[in-house]
Amino acid sequence: MGPDADAAASTKRADPFAPLTSDILAVGEGHELYVESVGRSDGIPAVYLHGGPGSGCQPDHRRLFDPDRFCAVLFDQRGCGRSRPKGSREHNTTQHLIADVEKIREKFGFEHWMVVGGSWGATLALAYAQAHPERVSGIALRATFLGTRAEVETAFTSRLSQFYPALYEDFLSVLPAEERDRPVDAYWRRILDTDPAVHGPAAKAWHDTERALSEHKAARTRLDLAALNVWRTLPATPFMEAHYFINDSFMTENQLLQNAERLGGIPGIMVQGRYDLLCPPATSQALAKVWPGSELRIVEGAGHSLYDGGVRDAVMKSIADLASKIAR
Repeated sequence: MGPDADAAASTKRADPFAPLTSDILAVGEGHELYVESVGRSDGIPAVYLHGGPGSGCQPDHRRLFDPDRFCAVLFDQRGCGRSRPKGSREHNTTQHLIADVEKIREKFGFEHWMVVGGSWGATLALAYAQAHPERVSGIALRATFLGTRAEVETAFTSRLSQFYPALYEDFLSVLPAEERDRPVDAYWRRILDTDPAVHGPAAKAWHDTERALSEHKAARTRLDLAALNVWRTLPATPFMEAHYFINDSFMTENQLLQNAERLGGIPGIMVQGRYDLLCPPATSQALAKVWPGSELRIVEGAGHSLYDGGVRDAVMKSIADLASKIAR
């Protein structure tokens, strides 16, 4: 080991949240995933599944895991973050993502691992656990989302109009009058249109509306309609979300609730913001009723975001508590 390697090792030791490993993993169909691990190589195996679909892992996500206890794996899903080809929706379904998680587990040689995810990451965590229950030691979820069209439609129509009526009017105004009776479907079609003049304003409006719904105290509660046609870059998540949600998340109707018996014997903790407008507590409660061994923890005064007051701390505690439960 030369001086450069010694310096790199010293840097990693100085920052316990610096990646132990980082790699690009080819998973087939032309997709290559960015994969990293943090913590200690002999720690409790865990995998973190990011949200969206379409976002990616952030450095702060590493800090959800105690580096003295865990070997946590984080990766950017197909088409997301640092994975390649960026933004690709070809060969990109829930089934592909489940297979990718298995390939990553096999790469690290883990017999089983804890699965952690929030929002869409919770959807993928449940879908993976139901497909491979023998590989899952425990599940920690935030803002349980079951990946159904009804959840998205309710959030962007009746719930949006009840809590942010002026924003809902802005949201509808982006669409031609004849498309406003089914606005969510209209938005998805427009976002997936190849014409930038069509998908640009729709993607921006969808993204900004979703942000308001995700925050307990929204920074902005109106759309800047004049700015919808002016952009340098567009947010990535609306495109992947439209691709998944227009296809019912590539699952059968109510699949995750109907197959919940497959989670029997797997301990789980669900962290839920009381005032989550995107993924309300009723969803977590419905899952808890059909998932023996699961626990629901409500964070009062919080909404959907990981960074709403108390949510991040509650997620970290749920991961730590689940690890202790697994160890016992």
